Amino acid sequence: MMTSAFAGVQVPNPAFEPSIEPQVEYAIDAIFNTLPKLEKISADQRRGIITRYTAVLEGNFIYWMTGAFLAVKSDAAREIILENLHEEVRDCHPGMLRRFAVAARALPTDQDAMAVSEELSKVRLFIGRLSGVPTIIMMAFFEGFIQRFMAYLAELAAGQGSVEREYTDVHGVCDVAHTAGLFRALEAEMALSPVAAGTNLLEGVDLLSALIRRIINGPAEAGFGMRSTAEALPV
Repeated sequence: MMTSAFAGVQVPNPAFEPSIEPQVEYAIDAIFNTLPKLEKISADQRRGIITRYTAVLEGNFIYWMTGAFLAVKSDAAREIILENLHEEVRDCHPGMLRRFAVAARALPTDQDAMAVSEELSKVRLFIGRLSGVPTIIMMAFFEGFIQRFMAYLAELAAGQGSVEREYTDVHGVCDVAHTAGLFRALEAEMALSPVAAGTNLLEGVDLLSALIRRIINGPAEAGFGMRSTAEALPV
């Protein structure tokens, strides 16, 4: 059984934000503190990170955000999430990512998809439960991670000989606003629909952290030895 990286964190009332947002930031920091150094990554490892990232994001991000839209009850949260979805579809962000992967010679294969399949399935099932507050927290975590990860991803692509930067440039900027917007959505949703005492609000963060680690590490037998979020957190 997987042990949550945030076991014991309980935020049972709307006075949550001072404790949830720092926990989300800490989870992001924990991943960045254990990323492999760019200068030590081989060409195969570089390509693998881009292909697995593309395999996950290209066909799933809009599904995840749509799940968040369906899960929330407050009009304010729906408006914020719908604006995010509108931008994703209007500007064809999956197309941006596809061009990025093609330019980096890193289109996903069936092996890349299988490498992330187990962790991705767990995130999909979590989204499918349509739990508004935990889902918004997971998406705020992911948007925050993405905007910081773009510089790293761009360097990986440069190592592959790519000069295509539209995807990384756009998401390095727009996801700052998206993250802030999702925390506003979280505040609105918590005010309307307080969660039950004992709910693990950070379950989605933990599941998505595991998926990100798989994107970075690849198949278990070929991992970089990147520590889990749970191992990176202080005792």
